[in-house]
Amino acid sequence: MTPIRLLSGLLTVGGWTMLSRILGFVRDMMIASYLGPGVLMDAFVAAFRLPNMFRRFFAEGAFNAAFVPMFSKRLEANEDPLGFAAQALSGLALILLALTGLSMVFMPALVWATAGGFSGDERFALTVDFGRIVFPYIFFISLAALFSGMLNAAGRFAAAAAAPVLLNVLLIMAMTFAALTGGAVAQALVWCIPFAGLAQLALVWQATRRANMRLAIVRPRWTPEMAQLVRIAIPAALAGGVVQVNLVVGQLVASHTEKAVSWLYSADRLYQLPLGVVGIAVGIVLLPDLSRRLKAGDDTGARVALARAGEVALALTIPCAVALVVIPLPVVSVLFERGAFGTDDSAATALAVAIYGLGLPAFVLQKILQPLFFAREDTRRPLHYAVVAMAVNAALAVGLAAVIGWIAAAIATTVAAWIMVAQLVRGARGFGEVARFDAQFHRRLWRIALASALMGAVLWGAGVLLGPLFLLAGGRWLALLVLIAAGALSYGLIGQLIGAFSLREIRRQLRR
Repeated sequence: MTPIRLLSGLLTVGGWTMLSRILGFVRDMMIASYLGPGVLMDAFVAAFRLPNMFRRFFAEGAFNAAFVPMFSKRLEANEDPLGFAAQALSGLALILLALTGLSMVFMPALVWATAGGFSGDERFALTVDFGRIVFPYIFFISLAALFSGMLNAAGRFAAAAAAPVLLNVLLIMAMTFAALTGGAVAQALVWCIPFAGLAQLALVWQATRRANMRLAIVRPRWTPEMAQLVRIAIPAALAGGVVQVNLVVGQLVASHTEKAVSWLYSADRLYQLPLGVVGIAVGIVLLPDLSRRLKAGDDTGARVALARAGEVALALTIPCAVALVVIPLPVVSVLFERGAFGTDDSAATALAVAIYGLGLPAFVLQKILQPLFFAREDTRRPLHYAVVAMAVNAALAVGLAAVIGWIAAAIATTVAAWIMVAQLVRGARGFGEVARFDAQFHRRLWRIALASALMGAVLWGAGVLLGPLFLLAGGRWLALLVLIAAGALSYGLIGQLIGAFSLREIRRQLRR
């Protein structure tokens, strides 16, 4: 087989994802400034969450968990992968058209189910209107995910990873144009979203054509391959549904506190940066690589790929988690505190960021461990684990909300993530040595944790020294950049010194 270059692929996906997340921060800073925590932002967040909720079923979530391993194995064995993909595309498009039409009709019910606290005030009707505008995004982005899965299976990661950049670029342009011309920024924002989805689809479709993977338009048919795809996808879809239930429970809890939906959204955007750059990137690259290696009988290579992916992911994630816990307020205040986003909003958002930071390694470990099951076309056990995690999340979010309020949603999300990881680790033991991290991983894990802890001490001290600068409007950005540089430099030096990672080894991997 022609192996996928794991580290190179990770850097490609991670690099484009980093650019997308940076632009996403610019987008969210503009949303917080122009709309501000309140009616408009709450309505936008709740409305945009609807297509993003369903995309976990039909895009990055359930569909790709079933489609990518099956396509990868057919590609490895040259068993008509394009014919299989064409049938999958036609079936997916048909389902998405039906879903979009039904959701447009029953949008008030969807809003009531996901943001019941909006009932009885102006946020409800506004969310329904916004939801009907943005929901067609699910059709375009889900089809784009299928083409992206084909590219990833072939080891071509750039176009699929670059597609999300388009969404943020177009949204930034739409808000800027509306603000400069005196238009309604919220309306420009929501109307731009479906067109951005169409642009993303066009990008990856053209990339598959350049890669000589041209799909013919075929009539949807129920074949044995489609039956297998559905049989694998349904448990993954249900597992994705459990994850979305967790998000909805959090939103329902937060919707009963003014501005809390906006606070959690802003906090979510912060911890999603390292999760997207590292965790999601590792999952995207690792799944097709494991699938092809298992098809070729390369168990040794599969174990090495798993261990190195975990090593790289945690070396980048654990220090980010420490930073989110140690310095959340300076980060939140610099990124979001302007316009309608005030100091109280910063304090509330920073609290949620710190709690999400405690769960960040768990969120990333899930992305590393789940491909062990998906590559074997096993989606049932991850479903069972997700149901247990959902029960924990719901019990904690609802139970604690009566005592501590809206922040219970963040605590529940973090605890449920670690419960999910514990179950995945236990379940993967049945796969044998091929699904276990090697000795090098274990040698380096404690060194990564130590280097991260020492970096946290440096960040705390630097934050105290730079505190006065954060109070000055002109010095906040400079102080934050110095703080980030101090953390990155200290972690790099300490990590290299105690053997948490090896820059020489990284360079050697990239030259392969």
